[in-house]
Amino acid sequence: MNTTTSTNAQKTPVTLLGLGAMGTALARTWLAAGHPLTVWNRTPGRAEALAPEGAKVADSAAEAVAASTLVIACLLDDASVGTALDGVDLTGKDLVNLTTGTPAEARARAAWAEERGARYLDGGIMAVPPMVGVPEAGGYVFYSGSRQLFDLHRATLAVPVGTTYVGEDAGFAALHDVALLSAMYGMFAGATHAFALIRRENIDPVAFAPLLGDWIKAMVDPSVGQTAHQLVSGDFTTDVVSNLAMQVAGAKTLLTTAEEQGVSPELIRPQFDLMRRLLATSTGKEDLTGTVDLLLK
Repeated sequence: MNTTTSTNAQKTPVTLLGLGAMGTALARTWLAAGHPLTVWNRTPGRAEALAPEGAKVADSAAEAVAASTLVIACLLDDASVGTALDGVDLTGKDLVNLTTGTPAEARARAAWAEERGARYLDGGIMAVPPMVGVPEAGGYVFYSGSRQLFDLHRATLAVPVGTTYVGEDAGFAALHDVALLSAMYGMFAGATHAFALIRRENIDPVAFAPLLGDWIKAMVDPSVGQTAHQLVSGDFTTDVVSNLAMQVAGAKTLLTTAEEQGVSPELIRPQFDLMRRLLATSTGKEDLTGTVDLLLK
């Protein structure tokens, strides 16, 4: 029997393992949408809090898994998934793992699940709990693994946040997740350095913030697309506006200003070091795209 339906009369039953802030937000959206939901959490109180909203509380992970074909794990880390499901019968189950992990962990967990008779999808959540159940917030989850399994449960998985399938390789969801988060922290590093530069001056950070935000958007949007196209074409000199040699020369001013302002250059110096290494082996006429390959070990 195919339990996935699009009618309001019968919604796919879901088992959810893990009720931290994210798991609880996911649980409430499935309950609100009418999905029969069985929940389990290592700390029982969090599961019991959802009972008045219609959730069935399982006494063990094994009991929770037995209740539904579709099993969602949203736990602390990959080790927690292994511990929670140790000895649990997964035969015939569709395991969707929304636990944050690495690509290697996802691939190993996919093989682990398949050895136990389960089909597997890995997920990378690109949202924070307040975005769950709020379509206009723009949250979504990367999914990778069995395309057939994704298509089967897409409607149910899309209830809390949007879905984006990125490939049969189970590690791709985690890789996309980490790649975007890494870019985010790089952006935070640049913004942190910028605020540090003005910190001791009579400059209002609140007034400065929109200037900084608009500048980052204006620089990042075209740069990301151009870098991608150059990586594909192999021609790093196409449509270059500020070439490598010019930017390396300009780095001196940025570093000197940091010194004058009493600001550590530790957040921006690594990028400039990469740029200088690239310039030492190139004509200097290209863009910064070549620094991507310098990072590869």
